[in-house]
Amino acid sequence: MTDYIFPSRVDHAKPMSTRQYARLLDEWVTAIGLRKAEYGTHSLRRTKAAMIYRATGNIRAIQILLGHSKIENTVRYLGVDVEDALLLAERTEI
Repeated sequence: MTDYIFPSRVDHAKPMSTRQYARLLDEWVTAIGLRKAEYGTHSLRRTKAAMIYRATGNIRAIQILLGHSKIENTVRYLGVDVEDALLLAERTEI
């Protein structure tokens, strides 16, 4: 049996569904007094990637974490300057 941090409500041997994750996130956002319309699963994914990029400058690692096949997609996704990001990527070995 695989242990998941967030198991499915129906079958604990499986991970939580994306829909259940979205519902849970809505509950958390509402509980702390924020507007559900401004926060979602995608914004959290993007925020984490942006925070890692700011902390490390490692655009290649972000590319891998996000599963992007092209570095240009990662650069566009993060909204960073293309030349700066590509220069950092060339300096970074992973």
